[in-house]
Amino acid sequence: MSEHGRAIAEEVLRAAGGDAPVAVATVVRAPDGAAISMGDKLLVRADGSRAGALGGGAVEEAVAAGCHAALTRRPRTQVESVYYALDGTRLHRLEAGADEIEVMIEVTERPATLLIVGGGHVGQSVATIASHVGFSVVVLDDREAFANRERFPMADDVICGDFVEELRKFPIDGNTYVVCVSRGHKQDETALREAAASDAAYVGMIGSRRRVSTVLTHLAREGVAQDALARVHTPIGLDIAAETPEEIAVSIVAELLLVRKGGTGQPLVDVAGINQIT
Repeated sequence: MSEHGRAIAEEVLRAAGGDAPVAVATVVRAPDGAAISMGDKLLVRADGSRAGALGGGAVEEAVAAGCHAALTRRPRTQVESVYYALDGTRLHRLEAGADEIEVMIEVTERPATLLIVGGGHVGQSVATIASHVGFSVVVLDDREAFANRERFPMADDVICGDFVEELRKFPIDGNTYVVCVSRGHKQDETALREAAASDAAYVGMIGSRRRVSTVLTHLAREGVAQDALARVHTPIGLDIAAETPEEIAVSIVAELLLVRKGGTGQPLVDVAGINQIT
């Protein structure tokens, strides 16, 4: 491995461990005679500084801009394939041919934190599934019987305490996802009041349409900004006709992944446009 390659690998490992996020562009395809080759890498930091190189010129500048956009986008897309012409023009994938350049841009950061407010049956199922798909799970409840290690062995942290006090000191940032699935609308309203205007990548609240409407109306009357309330995902989850706590959890985590990784939420058979074999 080259000196640049080792430096990039070391910085990626530090980012995964909690240092500032980085974006790395790797050349997947390049035409013969281009200034770059398959496997070349460029690392871009949030401040725009770089490590590595892609041959300089218009393509490198365009890729660097793409990496920086991937870092600053909210929510972030972790991996994306991007296509460029030799003059640096970004292309749609359907426009790219064999003579264009394909680059894979990967954002590396610490695992996304999922803060689950409520340690009931739904919260327990969400924690289990979310931990399997890469979230760092933290559970908050104000009851010891529902906030303990025995109940949540999959969680990285379990907090038992007052909702307001604990939420105000919790480090919610752009890599934090907040799910309010507590035992009643009063508790969810308390949690939502603290989380709605935060920097969280996602804030969601469980509940029927009537319960949701009541909570949002109360918060609006209290002066919580409309744009903060408008970003709340509620009722939470995707429509899969979920009924059991486990099914509801699948619906919620699916929406978390949709926000985190991008996508349409449509059946893949419709997205791919492939007809069934007859």
